Amino acid sequence: MSATQAKLARVFRAFQIRGDFLSGTRYGSGHINETYAVTVDQAGQPIRYLFQRLNTAIFQNPVGLMANVENVTGHIRNKLQTSGVTDASRRVLTLLPAQEGQFFLDDPELGFWRVYLFIEGARTYDLLEQTDQAFQAARSFGTFQRLLADYEGPRLTDTIPFFHHTGRRFEALQQAIAADPLGRAKAAEPEIEFALSRATLTTRLLDLQASGAIPERITHNDTKFNNVMLEDVTGEGVCVLDLDTVMPGLSLYDFGDLVRSACNPVAEDETDVSQVVARGDIFEALATGYLKGTAGALLPVEREHLAIAGQLLTFECGLRFLSDHLLGDAYFRIHRPGQNMDRCRTQFALVRSLELQADAFLKRIRSL
Repeated sequence: MSATQAKLARVFRAFQIRGDFLSGTRYGSGHINETYAVTVDQAGQPIRYLFQRLNTAIFQNPVGLMANVENVTGHIRNKLQTSGVTDASRRVLTLLPAQEGQFFLDDPELGFWRVYLFIEGARTYDLLEQTDQAFQAARSFGTFQRLLADYEGPRLTDTIPFFHHTGRRFEALQQAIAADPLGRAKAAEPEIEFALSRATLTTRLLDLQASGAIPERITHNDTKFNNVMLEDVTGEGVCVLDLDTVMPGLSLYDFGDLVRSACNPVAEDETDVSQVVARGDIFEALATGYLKGTAGALLPVEREHLAIAGQLLTFECGLRFLSDHLLGDAYFRIHRPGQNMDRCRTQFALVRSLELQADAFLKRIRSL
């Protein structure tokens, strides 16, 4: 048994899972945590579970994070079951308890782990293949936010403080440029100039929140297209994944990140940025799905800023990729040199395209 399989077997024994460990393989395409699909023999039937090792260098309060996940999934599951949904275990993530009863393992040698039921018959996609997939993902995220609108449990922990505070992201970039520990700033001058020229964009939503024009909500905060599972047969949105950044936020953050991840027709690290053009049909599908999922819960001012939210969240992500590149790729996992720089360039190219189509996109939103 390899070292990885032996480690997964030890994690398996630390959780309340019946059966015998068979094997585990890496799963998904996330940049932060380690995720494995683990197969267990249960009375001759192979059953899969999802094992995740949290990156505690990024999520420095993992216990608080897991309290968020437990509270949010419990609330959503109760809402689904109360409304008569019969397959709630496919519609919301289900945590399994460790032997001691809590929903995580915190081991000085193995690390910090959690286990979910594996949702079969559905999958995630890194790139859109059909326009309806954008609609389904957006409706799922909108529904997720709507189901949490009446949450009355303990206030959620800020798992990454100021996660979408674009002003602070901009300040972090300025600090990375000044420090330039690896001497990478010179080669990144065009991207740095692009970022600095859009300083006023960074406070657009923050100013609205500060004025009281838009409310704080419980939001997902990382609404990449591949954080929704789609049903294999029907293509319907089934379950929202990756709840590590669920915390108080703005509805516009969630829609903006959907635009960022879904409107780009190429991979996040595409090296030919001439291919990056924000797709209007996808934007319309996202807006339609998100408004259907939230079911009238958004204020008129939130609807009016859906288009600018796409620009802002795409710009913010580009700032993060650029800062991480300058500082040595400490946050986003890379698989080749310069990958974070390519990710940054793709984001900034998408910002340009969104800016050019802003008026048309706002007109589409107003027509819905």
